[in-house]
Amino acid sequence: MKVEHILRTKESRVVAVRTGATVAEAIGLMKAENISALVVKEVCRTEGNTLAGVLSERDIVHALLERGSGLLTMPVSHLMTRTPVTCAPQDSLHHALHLMDRHHIRHLPVLDDGHLVGVVSARDFTRLQLEELSAVADPRPANAPATAHPIH
Repeated sequence: MKVEHILRTKESRVVAVRTGATVAEAIGLMKAENISALVVKEVCRTEGNTLAGVLSERDIVHALLERGSGLLTMPVSHLMTRTPVTCAPQDSLHHALHLMDRHHIRHLPVLDDGHLVGVVSARDFTRLQLEELSAVADPRPANAPATAHPIH
């Protein structure tokens, strides 16, 4: 199975923040969207989907320990990972998971010919695994009734 399978089964919107946004604004966006990482772009529009970096909760927590609360007014560009690990839609899920494990990351931007087309996360892999386990545990189609009773 390929990374593009996950991209087809999830919401296509990628939550992004501008490089000049403050860390406080980024935290607010993460909270509002209930996510733990943001794609960072120079401009947050559909055109120009060039990845500038990634900002994660881990980046913020580590910086908080080093710099204190003053980091909240810093631009995101000061904390973001500038050269994030990425994958392609055609990569296998095994390869994507291997990258996430090897680099200790939970979010993997997906680039197609240098353009950002999505992000896969540990949550996506968990969801996929749950679907596969559910199919094995209960092989009936999703719309089948839970119990079948013969009609007499």
